[in-house]
Amino acid sequence: MESARPSFLKAYGFSLLLIVSLIIGAALGWIFKKEAAVLKPLGDVFLNLLFTVIVPLVFFSISATVASMTDLKRLGKILAVMMAIFAATGVIASLVMTAAVIVFPPASGISMPLPAAPDLASLSPADQIVRAFTTPDFGFILSKNNMLALIIFSILTGLATSAAGEKGKTFAAFLASGNAVMMKLIAFIMYYAPVGLCAYFAYLVGVFGPQLLGSYARAMAVYYPAAILYFFVAFTLYAYLAGRGRGVKRFWTNIIPPSLTALATGSSMATIPSNLQAAGQIGIPKDIREVIIPIGATMHMEGSCLAAVLKIAFLFGIFGMPFAGMETLFTALGIALLTGVVVSGIPGGGTIGELLILSLYGFPPEAFALVTMIGTLVDPPATMINAVGDNVAGMLTARVLGSEGE
Repeated sequence: MESARPSFLKAYGFSLLLIVSLIIGAALGWIFKKEAAVLKPLGDVFLNLLFTVIVPLVFFSISATVASMTDLKRLGKILAVMMAIFAATGVIASLVMTAAVIVFPPASGISMPLPAAPDLASLSPADQIVRAFTTPDFGFILSKNNMLALIIFSILTGLATSAAGEKGKTFAAFLASGNAVMMKLIAFIMYYAPVGLCAYFAYLVGVFGPQLLGSYARAMAVYYPAAILYFFVAFTLYAYLAGRGRGVKRFWTNIIPPSLTALATGSSMATIPSNLQAAGQIGIPKDIREVIIPIGATMHMEGSCLAAVLKIAFLFGIFGMPFAGMETLFTALGIALLTGVVVSGIPGGGTIGELLILSLYGFPPEAFALVTMIGTLVDPPATMINAVGDNVAGMLTARVLGSEGE
C-alpha cells in the first residue's frame, strides 16, 4: 500500500492542486460576489504569461517539427487524417446537442423582449479568408490574433528549412533548440497556475455567476449537462479507440491540467502550452502533437459545435418555430460543423458563425444579441471541450497512422 502512494501523487498531485485551487476560487467568488474582481489581476498575470509564450511556442514547435521531417508524405498524411477526425468529432458533438435540444427544448416557455440590434459591419467572405491565412506585414504574424496565418508561416518555414538541405541544418538546430526552450518556459509558467487559476475563477464566479440564474438558465441547463456528458463519455470513447484501456488511463491521468486551464481562462490559445505537455505525457508522437494541437486550437471546436446547435434551437424557441424536420436538422448540423471546424479559424469566427445562423434561417438582426449572450455563458465548458478535443484528435491520428509515442 505504501508504494502506491508516491505513484498516485506523482500522477495526480498537480491536477488535484489545480482542482483545489479552482474550488477555492469558486468559493471566494461566491462569498465576495463582485468584490472578488479585486483578484482578477493575479489571474491576468497568468493569462498574460500564457498569451506571451503562445506565438514563439507555436512557431518553434511547428516549424521545428516540419523541418525535422525527412518524409514530407507523413506530414500530408497527418494533416489529412487530422481534418477527417476534426470533421467526424464535430459531427458527433453536433448530433449529441441536437438530441439534447429535441428532448429538452432550451427556450420552452421563455419569452424575451428583443434588444436593439447591434451595429454590425458587413463582412466579405473573400476578405475574411485572406485575413485568416495571411497578414500584410511580418509584424502582424507575431500576434495571437493571427494564429492561422502564423501556423501557415511556421509550416512553410519548416518546409523551406528541410528543402534547404545541408545549408538549412544550422537553422533547423536553432528551431529545435528554440522549441526545447519554449517547452521549459511553459513548465516554469505552470508553477504559477494554481494561484492564477484560483484568482481568475473567483473573478468569473463572482462577477458573472449570477447571470446563470437569469433568463438563460434553461438554455444553460441543457448545455452544461450535455457538455459534461460529452466530455467524459465521448472523450473516454475516443481515448479507448486510440489506445484501448492503456490509452484511457494515460489520457485521464494527464488531461486535468489543460482541462482546468481551459475552463478557467476560456481560451483555447492559452491552453496550448499545457495541452502540449499533456500530449507528450500521454505518448502522442512529437510530430503529430506539435502539428495538431496548435492547429486544433484555431479550427477544431467541438464545444462550439455543441453551442451552435443550442443557439439555433434557442432562437427557434424564442420565435415560436418548431425545431424539427430533416431539412431543419441537417441545416443545423451543417452550420454547427462550419462554425466549429471551418469558420472558427477565421478572425472573428464566432461572430461570423452567429451571423451565419441568422442569415440562413432568416432571423432578424435583433436576435444577434441573444445568441451572443448564450455564447458568453457557455464559453467555459465549450472552451474546455475545444481544447481537450485537440488532444484526443492527436491520439486518434496516431492510432490511424500506426504511430508509437516517444
